Amino acid sequence: MRRARLPLRVPTVLLLVAIAVVLSSCGWSLWDAPMTTVKPKSDFGKATQDLFMLISWWTLGIFIVVEGALVWACLRFREKPGQPIPKQVHGHTVLEVSWTIAFAVILLIIGIPTIQMIFKTQEPEAANALRVDVAGRQWWWEFTYPEYKFSTANELHIPAGRQVAFYLHAPDVIHSFWMPQLGGKRDVVPHRTNRITLTPDAPGEFPGQCAEYCGMSHANMRFRVIVHSKENFEQWVAEQRKPPAEPTDELGKKGQELFAQSACVGCHTIRGVSGGAMAPDLTHFGSRKTFGANLMMNTPENVAKWIENPTHMKPGALMPDLGMRGEQSKALAAYLTSLK
Repeated sequence: MRRARLPLRVPTVLLLVAIAVVLSSCGWSLWDAPMTTVKPKSDFGKATQDLFMLISWWTLGIFIVVEGALVWACLRFREKPGQPIPKQVHGHTVLEVSWTIAFAVILLIIGIPTIQMIFKTQEPEAANALRVDVAGRQWWWEFTYPEYKFSTANELHIPAGRQVAFYLHAPDVIHSFWMPQLGGKRDVVPHRTNRITLTPDAPGEFPGQCAEYCGMSHANMRFRVIVHSKENFEQWVAEQRKPPAEPTDELGKKGQELFAQSACVGCHTIRGVSGGAMAPDLTHFGSRKTFGANLMMNTPENVAKWIENPTHMKPGALMPDLGMRGEQSKALAAYLTSLK
C-alpha cells in the first residue's frame, strides 16, 4: 500500500509557525531590554551602532543579490523532461575577475569606516575628562576616582555630558568590561592597561557585566552604572568624600566593634577604621543599592545571610566564613548598612 502523501498545507503551516517563533524572539521587547545594544546612550555607543548598521545594510544587499542570482539560476537552468545534457564549460575569466573586484570594493567600503572608528576610539581623552580606574577582580569590580581620591565597588557613578576615560586593568585573570547601552566591551587583562573613552548622553541607570569567562562566579560579576546630571554627580562626590557615618543605635555600635576585632579589617577598607585592599571598599557601603556585584539588594537581612554563608550566596566567593551567626551577623549587618 502506498503511503499517503502529506498534504502540502501541513509543511506550509509548520514553516509559517517556525518563522513566527523566530520573529517573536526578535520582538520589540528586546529593543527595551536592560542589556540591549541597539539603543545607545553615549557618543561611543552611537558611533558603534552607526558602523554596525552600515555593515548590516551592505550585508543585506549582498544577500539579496547573491540569493536572487541563485534563485534565478535554479529556475533558468532547472532540469526539464526530454532536455539534453547542457554544454559543459569550465571557468569564465570575465565573470571571475568581476566578482573578485566587486567584493574587494565592498570590503574596502566596509573597511574604511571600520578603520576610522578604530582610530577614533584610540584618540587621547579631553583635558577635562573624568578618569576612572577600573579593576576587574574575581568576582567584583573596583572603581577608583583619582581626581577625587576614593574608590567604590560594583556601582559606577559618572556625569552626563562629560567625557569619561576608563582605564582598565586586572589584578588576577582576564575579564571583560561591558556596558551594553553605553557602548564598549573591552578586555581587562593582567599586566596591561586598556582604555575606553565615552560621553554619556543623559542621566539614567544601566546594567554592566563581565563578558569574559573568569571562573565560577563569572555570571555573577555584574555592576550598575548610574549616570547623574552634573549637579547630582558633584553632590554624590561630596557625599563619598565625607568620612563614614558613626552608628547611632546599640546594635550598630556592637557591629562596629565586631568589625574592628575580626578579620574583616584585613581585607576591607573603611576610612578611619581599617585599610585592607583585597576586598570592596565599605566606607559608604550603606549608600549602595545592591551588593555582591549587583547580586542582592542591600538590606540588613541579606547582608546578615551573606556574612553567615558567603559561598552559598555567591558560589566561589573569596570571602571566608568568619563563624558569625545570629546576633553577631545581625549586628555587623546593621553597622555596614548604616555606612551612608
